[in-house]
Amino acid sequence: MMSTLPQASYDPSDDIPPLAWSGDDLDCSLCDAELLGARCERGRACVQDRYAKRIDRFFRWNPDLSNTFLHHPYFEVRAIACRRADVFRLQSLIDDEDETVRLSVAVRLPLAQVVKLRDDPHREVRIRVAMRLEGRELLAMAGDEDYYVRKLVAQRLPAALLPRMLDDSDPEVRLEAVRRLDMPALLRMCDDPEISIRKEVAQRLPAAQLYRMAHDPAWEVRWLVAGRAGRALALQMSAGDEEADVRAEACARLNELDREQGDRHG
Repeated sequence: MMSTLPQASYDPSDDIPPLAWSGDDLDCSLCDAELLGARCERGRACVQDRYAKRIDRFFRWNPDLSNTFLHHPYFEVRAIACRRADVFRLQSLIDDEDETVRLSVAVRLPLAQVVKLRDDPHREVRIRVAMRLEGRELLAMAGDEDYYVRKLVAQRLPAALLPRMLDDSDPEVRLEAVRRLDMPALLRMCDDPEISIRKEVAQRLPAAQLYRMAHDPAWEVRWLVAGRAGRALALQMSAGDEEADVRAEACARLNELDREQGDRHG
């Protein structure tokens, strides 16, 4: 029985005229795909077309040919072939001239090989690497020039290694670290120059340590402190804070503590 092509829903790209990746008219007689036994369809699934969706469809129909096209002159073909090629064949593309290809490689390489892309010149590749590496290998990216790479490092590092990120120049990176930080390292951030970080600290500090932030220069931080304070600190802030909203929050906290005490003895 003759094999049939995989069925696919209508794709608007099929209405785009076929054009070779080189910019020339598409000449099927110059293609080796048929000699390789490939299933293809002009304007729909073609490894020589410049349109990525058609190239992708070609490899979905012919996954066993992915290895064959890993060194095709068109970067889109190489990048899409990487998705289904044998993993051990991808090492030869670690230094590919196109970042799209290296990004495809970074997604699939074993971790022992992914580290070779840790210093890739393109941020998108390094971002993908940072999403995969672990532990000390990931920590090596803590000094990356791109803040988003460092932010990913702060999101994924083991807690024991997080203090390395507390001196980062970008507040978003420090904030990611603070959101996961444990005591006593959290105490280091009580005086951070960025208010968003101090607000996060005020919400995560143990109640017994909140007195350290009761005189923060930002009333928003003090308001958060007042809402979590123990009785002595709440009483102090209800009477002495210069901001009416902070005093009101401290009073509300005292009422909450009274209710909790009443419930325990009720």
